[in-house]
Amino acid sequence: MENKSFGITVLATSLAFVLVQLDVSIVNVALATIGVRLRTGVAGLQWVVDGYAVAFAALLLSAGGLADRIGSRVMFMAGLGGFTAASVLCGLAPSAGGLIVARVLQGAAAAALVPSSLALLSQSCGDDAARRTWGVGMWTAAGSIGLAAGPVLGGAMVQLLGWRGIFLVNLPIGLAGLWLTWRFVAATPGAETRIVGTRTDWAGQVLAVLTLLVMTGSVIEAHRLGWASWPIAGGMLLAFLLLAAFVAAERRHAEPLLPLGCFAQRSFSGAIAVGFLLNMALYGSLFVLALYFQQTRHWSAWISGIAFLPLPVVLGLANLLGRRAASWLGTPMAMTAGLLLAACGMAALRGIGAATPYPANLPGLVLIGAGIGVSVPLMTAALLGSVPKPRAGVASGALNAVRQAGGAIGVALFGGLPTHDALLVGTALLVAASAAAAGLIRTAEPAQHPAGGKATAQPICR
Repeated sequence: MENKSFGITVLATSLAFVLVQLDVSIVNVALATIGVRLRTGVAGLQWVVDGYAVAFAALLLSAGGLADRIGSRVMFMAGLGGFTAASVLCGLAPSAGGLIVARVLQGAAAAALVPSSLALLSQSCGDDAARRTWGVGMWTAAGSIGLAAGPVLGGAMVQLLGWRGIFLVNLPIGLAGLWLTWRFVAATPGAETRIVGTRTDWAGQVLAVLTLLVMTGSVIEAHRLGWASWPIAGGMLLAFLLLAAFVAAERRHAEPLLPLGCFAQRSFSGAIAVGFLLNMALYGSLFVLALYFQQTRHWSAWISGIAFLPLPVVLGLANLLGRRAASWLGTPMAMTAGLLLAACGMAALRGIGAATPYPANLPGLVLIGAGIGVSVPLMTAALLGSVPKPRAGVASGALNAVRQAGGAIGVALFGGLPTHDALLVGTALLVAASAAAAGLIRTAEPAQHPAGGKATAQPICR
């Protein structure tokens, strides 16, 4: 019965993560049709994409802390229900403004879903590290396939059902995930846990949201206004000042939103660094390659989506090999090897041009998918294993907030570079991520010693 419950938890959380990642990328191929049908220009279409991304990144950290307080199951069901309802609003939107508002609501619900789903997985596997790695691998594989399959599925849906179909397809998936969670997934502890108390860190939550909102918004607009423009320079300066204020607030609060003591755990810090660098490279390279396929090769969105297929297929399969790779090599070495493999794949794509035969792209796409596919579940499992269970939600929220911010920065940075230079930067970022994995990730964190006491089985994260 316990194995069945764990399996259904993996299934329900994976379905939710498919929705979250799918709606990151599926909308891109429908933008031209949306612009015509809803009579909006480039700025309106930009915010159809950016409204989701900004709300998602800005609210992730606060959502992680809230999941720890009210219980992951409650937070997960609220987020999944909200996401499904917002998807219906997107599909029925009568205007561009209505669609943008609905996309913001989708992003906010996605922020509730991601940390609570990871926390549910972590809590359902108890102290079984191998089970945690397997569950996270399945969850990551589902999300990775959803993200990379978005352009392919979106192209097909637009052709068959129109642009509204890309949102309404979320309804049956969301309802299935809600029913599975309500029927089979056990409730999780909330505010009664020992570490998470009842004093809400309102200052930390507000400053975290503002920091991510200002930084992400500045990066998104930098491609249009230029990095040297006063609005962007001022926005980035304000973001760093808000970040400094957030750190100061967390140091003073008795029960902080993000316990800074977590960063004393090398695996926690390493996973955060790897997640940021990896997403910069991955999201930035996907953006550049999409432009290459459509603008340089002059392929349609449908054909371009098919051209990407080797990457998500291999990535999804490699997610399932992360556990075995860790058992053979150990988590640090397996992550390092995977990231170096992805760097080799990105380097192999640097020579592509307008006349490059498509088969010449395959080795690079396969290596990127294989390397990142192995690394991501190990990175996530290392982070969850470095914090006490009551902090699983806030830890996963921190990781995913940093990854989303890294992805936004990567798209803005890579979008202003030629394809050759962008892929060179991506290669360097993946090499740096491999160095962080080798230097910081540990198979097991050293036991912590409270004053005058014995070593504890769990690291202290306050």
